[in-house]
Amino acid sequence: MKVFIAALDHETNSFSPIPTNRESFEATLLFDPLAEPDRDPETVFVGYGDFYRLARARGYEVALSIAAWAQPSAPTVQADYEALRDRIIDDLKAALPVQMVLLMLHGAQMATACDDCEGDLLSRVRDVAGPDVPVGVELDLHCNITDRMVAASTAIIACKEYPHTDFPDRAAELFGIIEKTATGELRPTMVFRRLPMLAKFHTTREPMRGFVDRLMALEGRDGILSISLAHGFPWSDMADTGSGVLVVTDNDPAKAKGLADCIGREFFSYRDEVHDKFLTIDAALDAALAADDSGKPVVIADVSDNAGGGAPGDSTFLLGAMLDRGVTNAALGMIWDPIAVEMAAKAGTGAEIPMRIGGKMGPVSGPPLDVSATVTALADSPAQRGLDPNIREALGASAAIR
Repeated sequence: MKVFIAALDHETNSFSPIPTNRESFEATLLFDPLAEPDRDPETVFVGYGDFYRLARARGYEVALSIAAWAQPSAPTVQADYEALRDRIIDDLKAALPVQMVLLMLHGAQMATACDDCEGDLLSRVRDVAGPDVPVGVELDLHCNITDRMVAASTAIIACKEYPHTDFPDRAAELFGIIEKTATGELRPTMVFRRLPMLAKFHTTREPMRGFVDRLMALEGRDGILSISLAHGFPWSDMADTGSGVLVVTDNDPAKAKGLADCIGREFFSYRDEVHDKFLTIDAALDAALAADDSGKPVVIADVSDNAGGGAPGDSTFLLGAMLDRGVTNAALGMIWDPIAVEMAAKAGTGAEIPMRIGGKMGPVSGPPLDVSATVTALADSPAQRGLDPNIREALGASAAIR
């Protein structure tokens, strides 16, 4: 059995002021197995590495294409997206014949002239692979699933947990479905039920926790192969943005449709319960300052400035309010400001300098803050653990200031 594996992943925030091009992928992840033959593919990227590990464990021949991932930001420059897409298609052509195709995608990737990059890529994969080769796709939970994606795939599975802790488990499930399809044991049928909802659905609390657990208990029984809740990505502004339910059955479209409709109605019924109840900045600071002195930290999250969703990360609203109120026993991490970091590095640790920080990317970031700051620490290449505990993600040059 020959297995073709590739990854192209970008969570596109079409409102983001941060441009996305090929260099955006190169700065985060652009693994080329031809250029890095000594790198272990298992450690490259979630999903992609899992597919590789499972295929090798079974003794299958593996044809690897690229694994590309960029941090969330604006739609990718069209020519750069097409170059990455075409590399995968060219690699698939060179690998033929294959018996399985496994792709790690996001489900919310846009380019400057293509709103549905996953549908575009999958249609081309299907044209090359032919109608009989099973094509499996693993998606992020925050995916906007389109009819074109469903039509070109054999089985689509999205991760189920938010935060996303289950990519390896979902990769193993998808691999098993596609493997059994290739051997003729399964004939997957997919039905997607779109829902008119835009929200964030945290699976760590009710009612979503119990809902997801009940859906998982249905899988693997009575011909039900997989159930995915597409939470949608509201900041990818395109026609198919939104939530939905995707059901995969073994050659039973009627069951898939009935189950998708039933689950969809229940999912939709939670729309008012699952909305986050946000505080204003002043209310959040009031609550934090009023907390009892237990020795434990109080955490405030500025969720509108989430770099993991495509925001610039240079918002000054919260820091400005803290300075105005004289809050001192606090730390804020972090503000993206390469210019400020450069100035701090030139001044050196211990220096006291005037600085203008944050507010660089536009009005939604707030005004830049002019402060007198002490440089307390500098780091050239710090890193932190990402979604995959085996992979350290570089933060870039950083400075701590007081």
